[in-house]
Amino acid sequence: MTVSLHEAQSAGRHAAIPTGSLFRQIYAPRVCDGLAYSMSTYAMPLVVLATTGSASLTGLAFALEWIPRVAAFGFAGALVDRSGAAIVSFLASLARALLVAGAAAALIALPPGAVETITVMALAAVTGALTQFSFIANEAVGAIVSRRTGRQAHKVQSVLVGIDQTATVIGPALGGVLLLTGPTLMLACLSVLSFLSAVLALQTPPTPLRATRHGGLAPGGSLRGGWQTLRSLPSLRRLVAGLACSNLMLGLLQSASPILVEDRFGHSPAAAGALWSIAAVLTLAAVACCRAGLDRLGLWGIGAISASVAAVACLAVPQALSYPGYVTLVALFMAADGGLTVVLRTLRSQVIPPAAFGTTLSLTVLLLLLPFPVAGVLLALTPPPYLDELIGACAVVQALALLVTFLRLRNDPILRASTSPTRHEAA
Repeated sequence: MTVSLHEAQSAGRHAAIPTGSLFRQIYAPRVCDGLAYSMSTYAMPLVVLATTGSASLTGLAFALEWIPRVAAFGFAGALVDRSGAAIVSFLASLARALLVAGAAAALIALPPGAVETITVMALAAVTGALTQFSFIANEAVGAIVSRRTGRQAHKVQSVLVGIDQTATVIGPALGGVLLLTGPTLMLACLSVLSFLSAVLALQTPPTPLRATRHGGLAPGGSLRGGWQTLRSLPSLRRLVAGLACSNLMLGLLQSASPILVEDRFGHSPAAAGALWSIAAVLTLAAVACCRAGLDRLGLWGIGAISASVAAVACLAVPQALSYPGYVTLVALFMAADGGLTVVLRTLRSQVIPPAAFGTTLSLTVLLLLLPFPVAGVLLALTPPPYLDELIGACAVVQALALLVTFLRLRNDPILRASTSPTRHEAA
């Protein structure tokens, strides 16, 4: 897919960035930022625990890390649309690198006490917000590059999903190993990854900026603008609604699995952690299969198969009688969810207008994350004897939502167009 003259002109100063290979443009920056993202998300609460020794402060740190992330969605998307993804990714990664390096040095100098505790709590909150900025920026770059590859967009997106899943496997484990020697080494590694991400962001391609009708750059967008764009894209709106219901089931399994693994199956907390590592590995294999299958089955075909596997696996979870059976069902669900993620990202990169990508992306991510706290509230309000009934009810809701979603998308012209040759390619 060719780039329009308006896109090239509106890219401004970023137009001078060399295009290079896909590895240099998006894959290498995504590897570094993905590892930094996973370490920041999963290992930062462990830093608080290692520093303070308090489980309650660790939980508070996890909340403080996510509250700024959610709050930053709208502003991050608007900033990407206004200033360009490359500069946002560079500044966010550089700021995170400097902040984490300073905190690592401060923890060496500070004596144990209130000041040390405040330092690590503030670090968790600020790194959470900065990580969200770099995530939105890298998503925008991935979407622009995959859009320019035409029919190969799904291949680019499947590689990006694979990178994210690999980072989810490696990042928390790497952070946990480094924390065995104390928080300083882990923070130093996170700082190095952030510096690399900032340097590699300078190699990313230009992204179109939001333009006014007078030819200048608009002052920015908001989640309201993203909502207006999403309402004008029925295929994306329906897919996001269906996957939001699926994420309610995912959030419930993530929050309930420690209870099920320990109380029902009699295994240790380490077994609950191993569950998600096994699921992540299977997801990587599923994403690789989706990459090959999309050429033959298209977006709708892969999405329908993934939705069917996800629904059947979740409906069977309440009937799991053993830990291996439970792990198998959850891993199948996560693998199918990986296929749905490839479909979502490919469709999103194809249909969202470039000038409104940041704000619309922010809104879709926010809508997909909101079911997670809802799942936590449902679990908190449900007595343990009724946990199977709760899981079963959410599985039914998920299955019905995915069924309706893909039935309505079966003849959607945008999904057909996203997997068919473009006029330029056909010529």
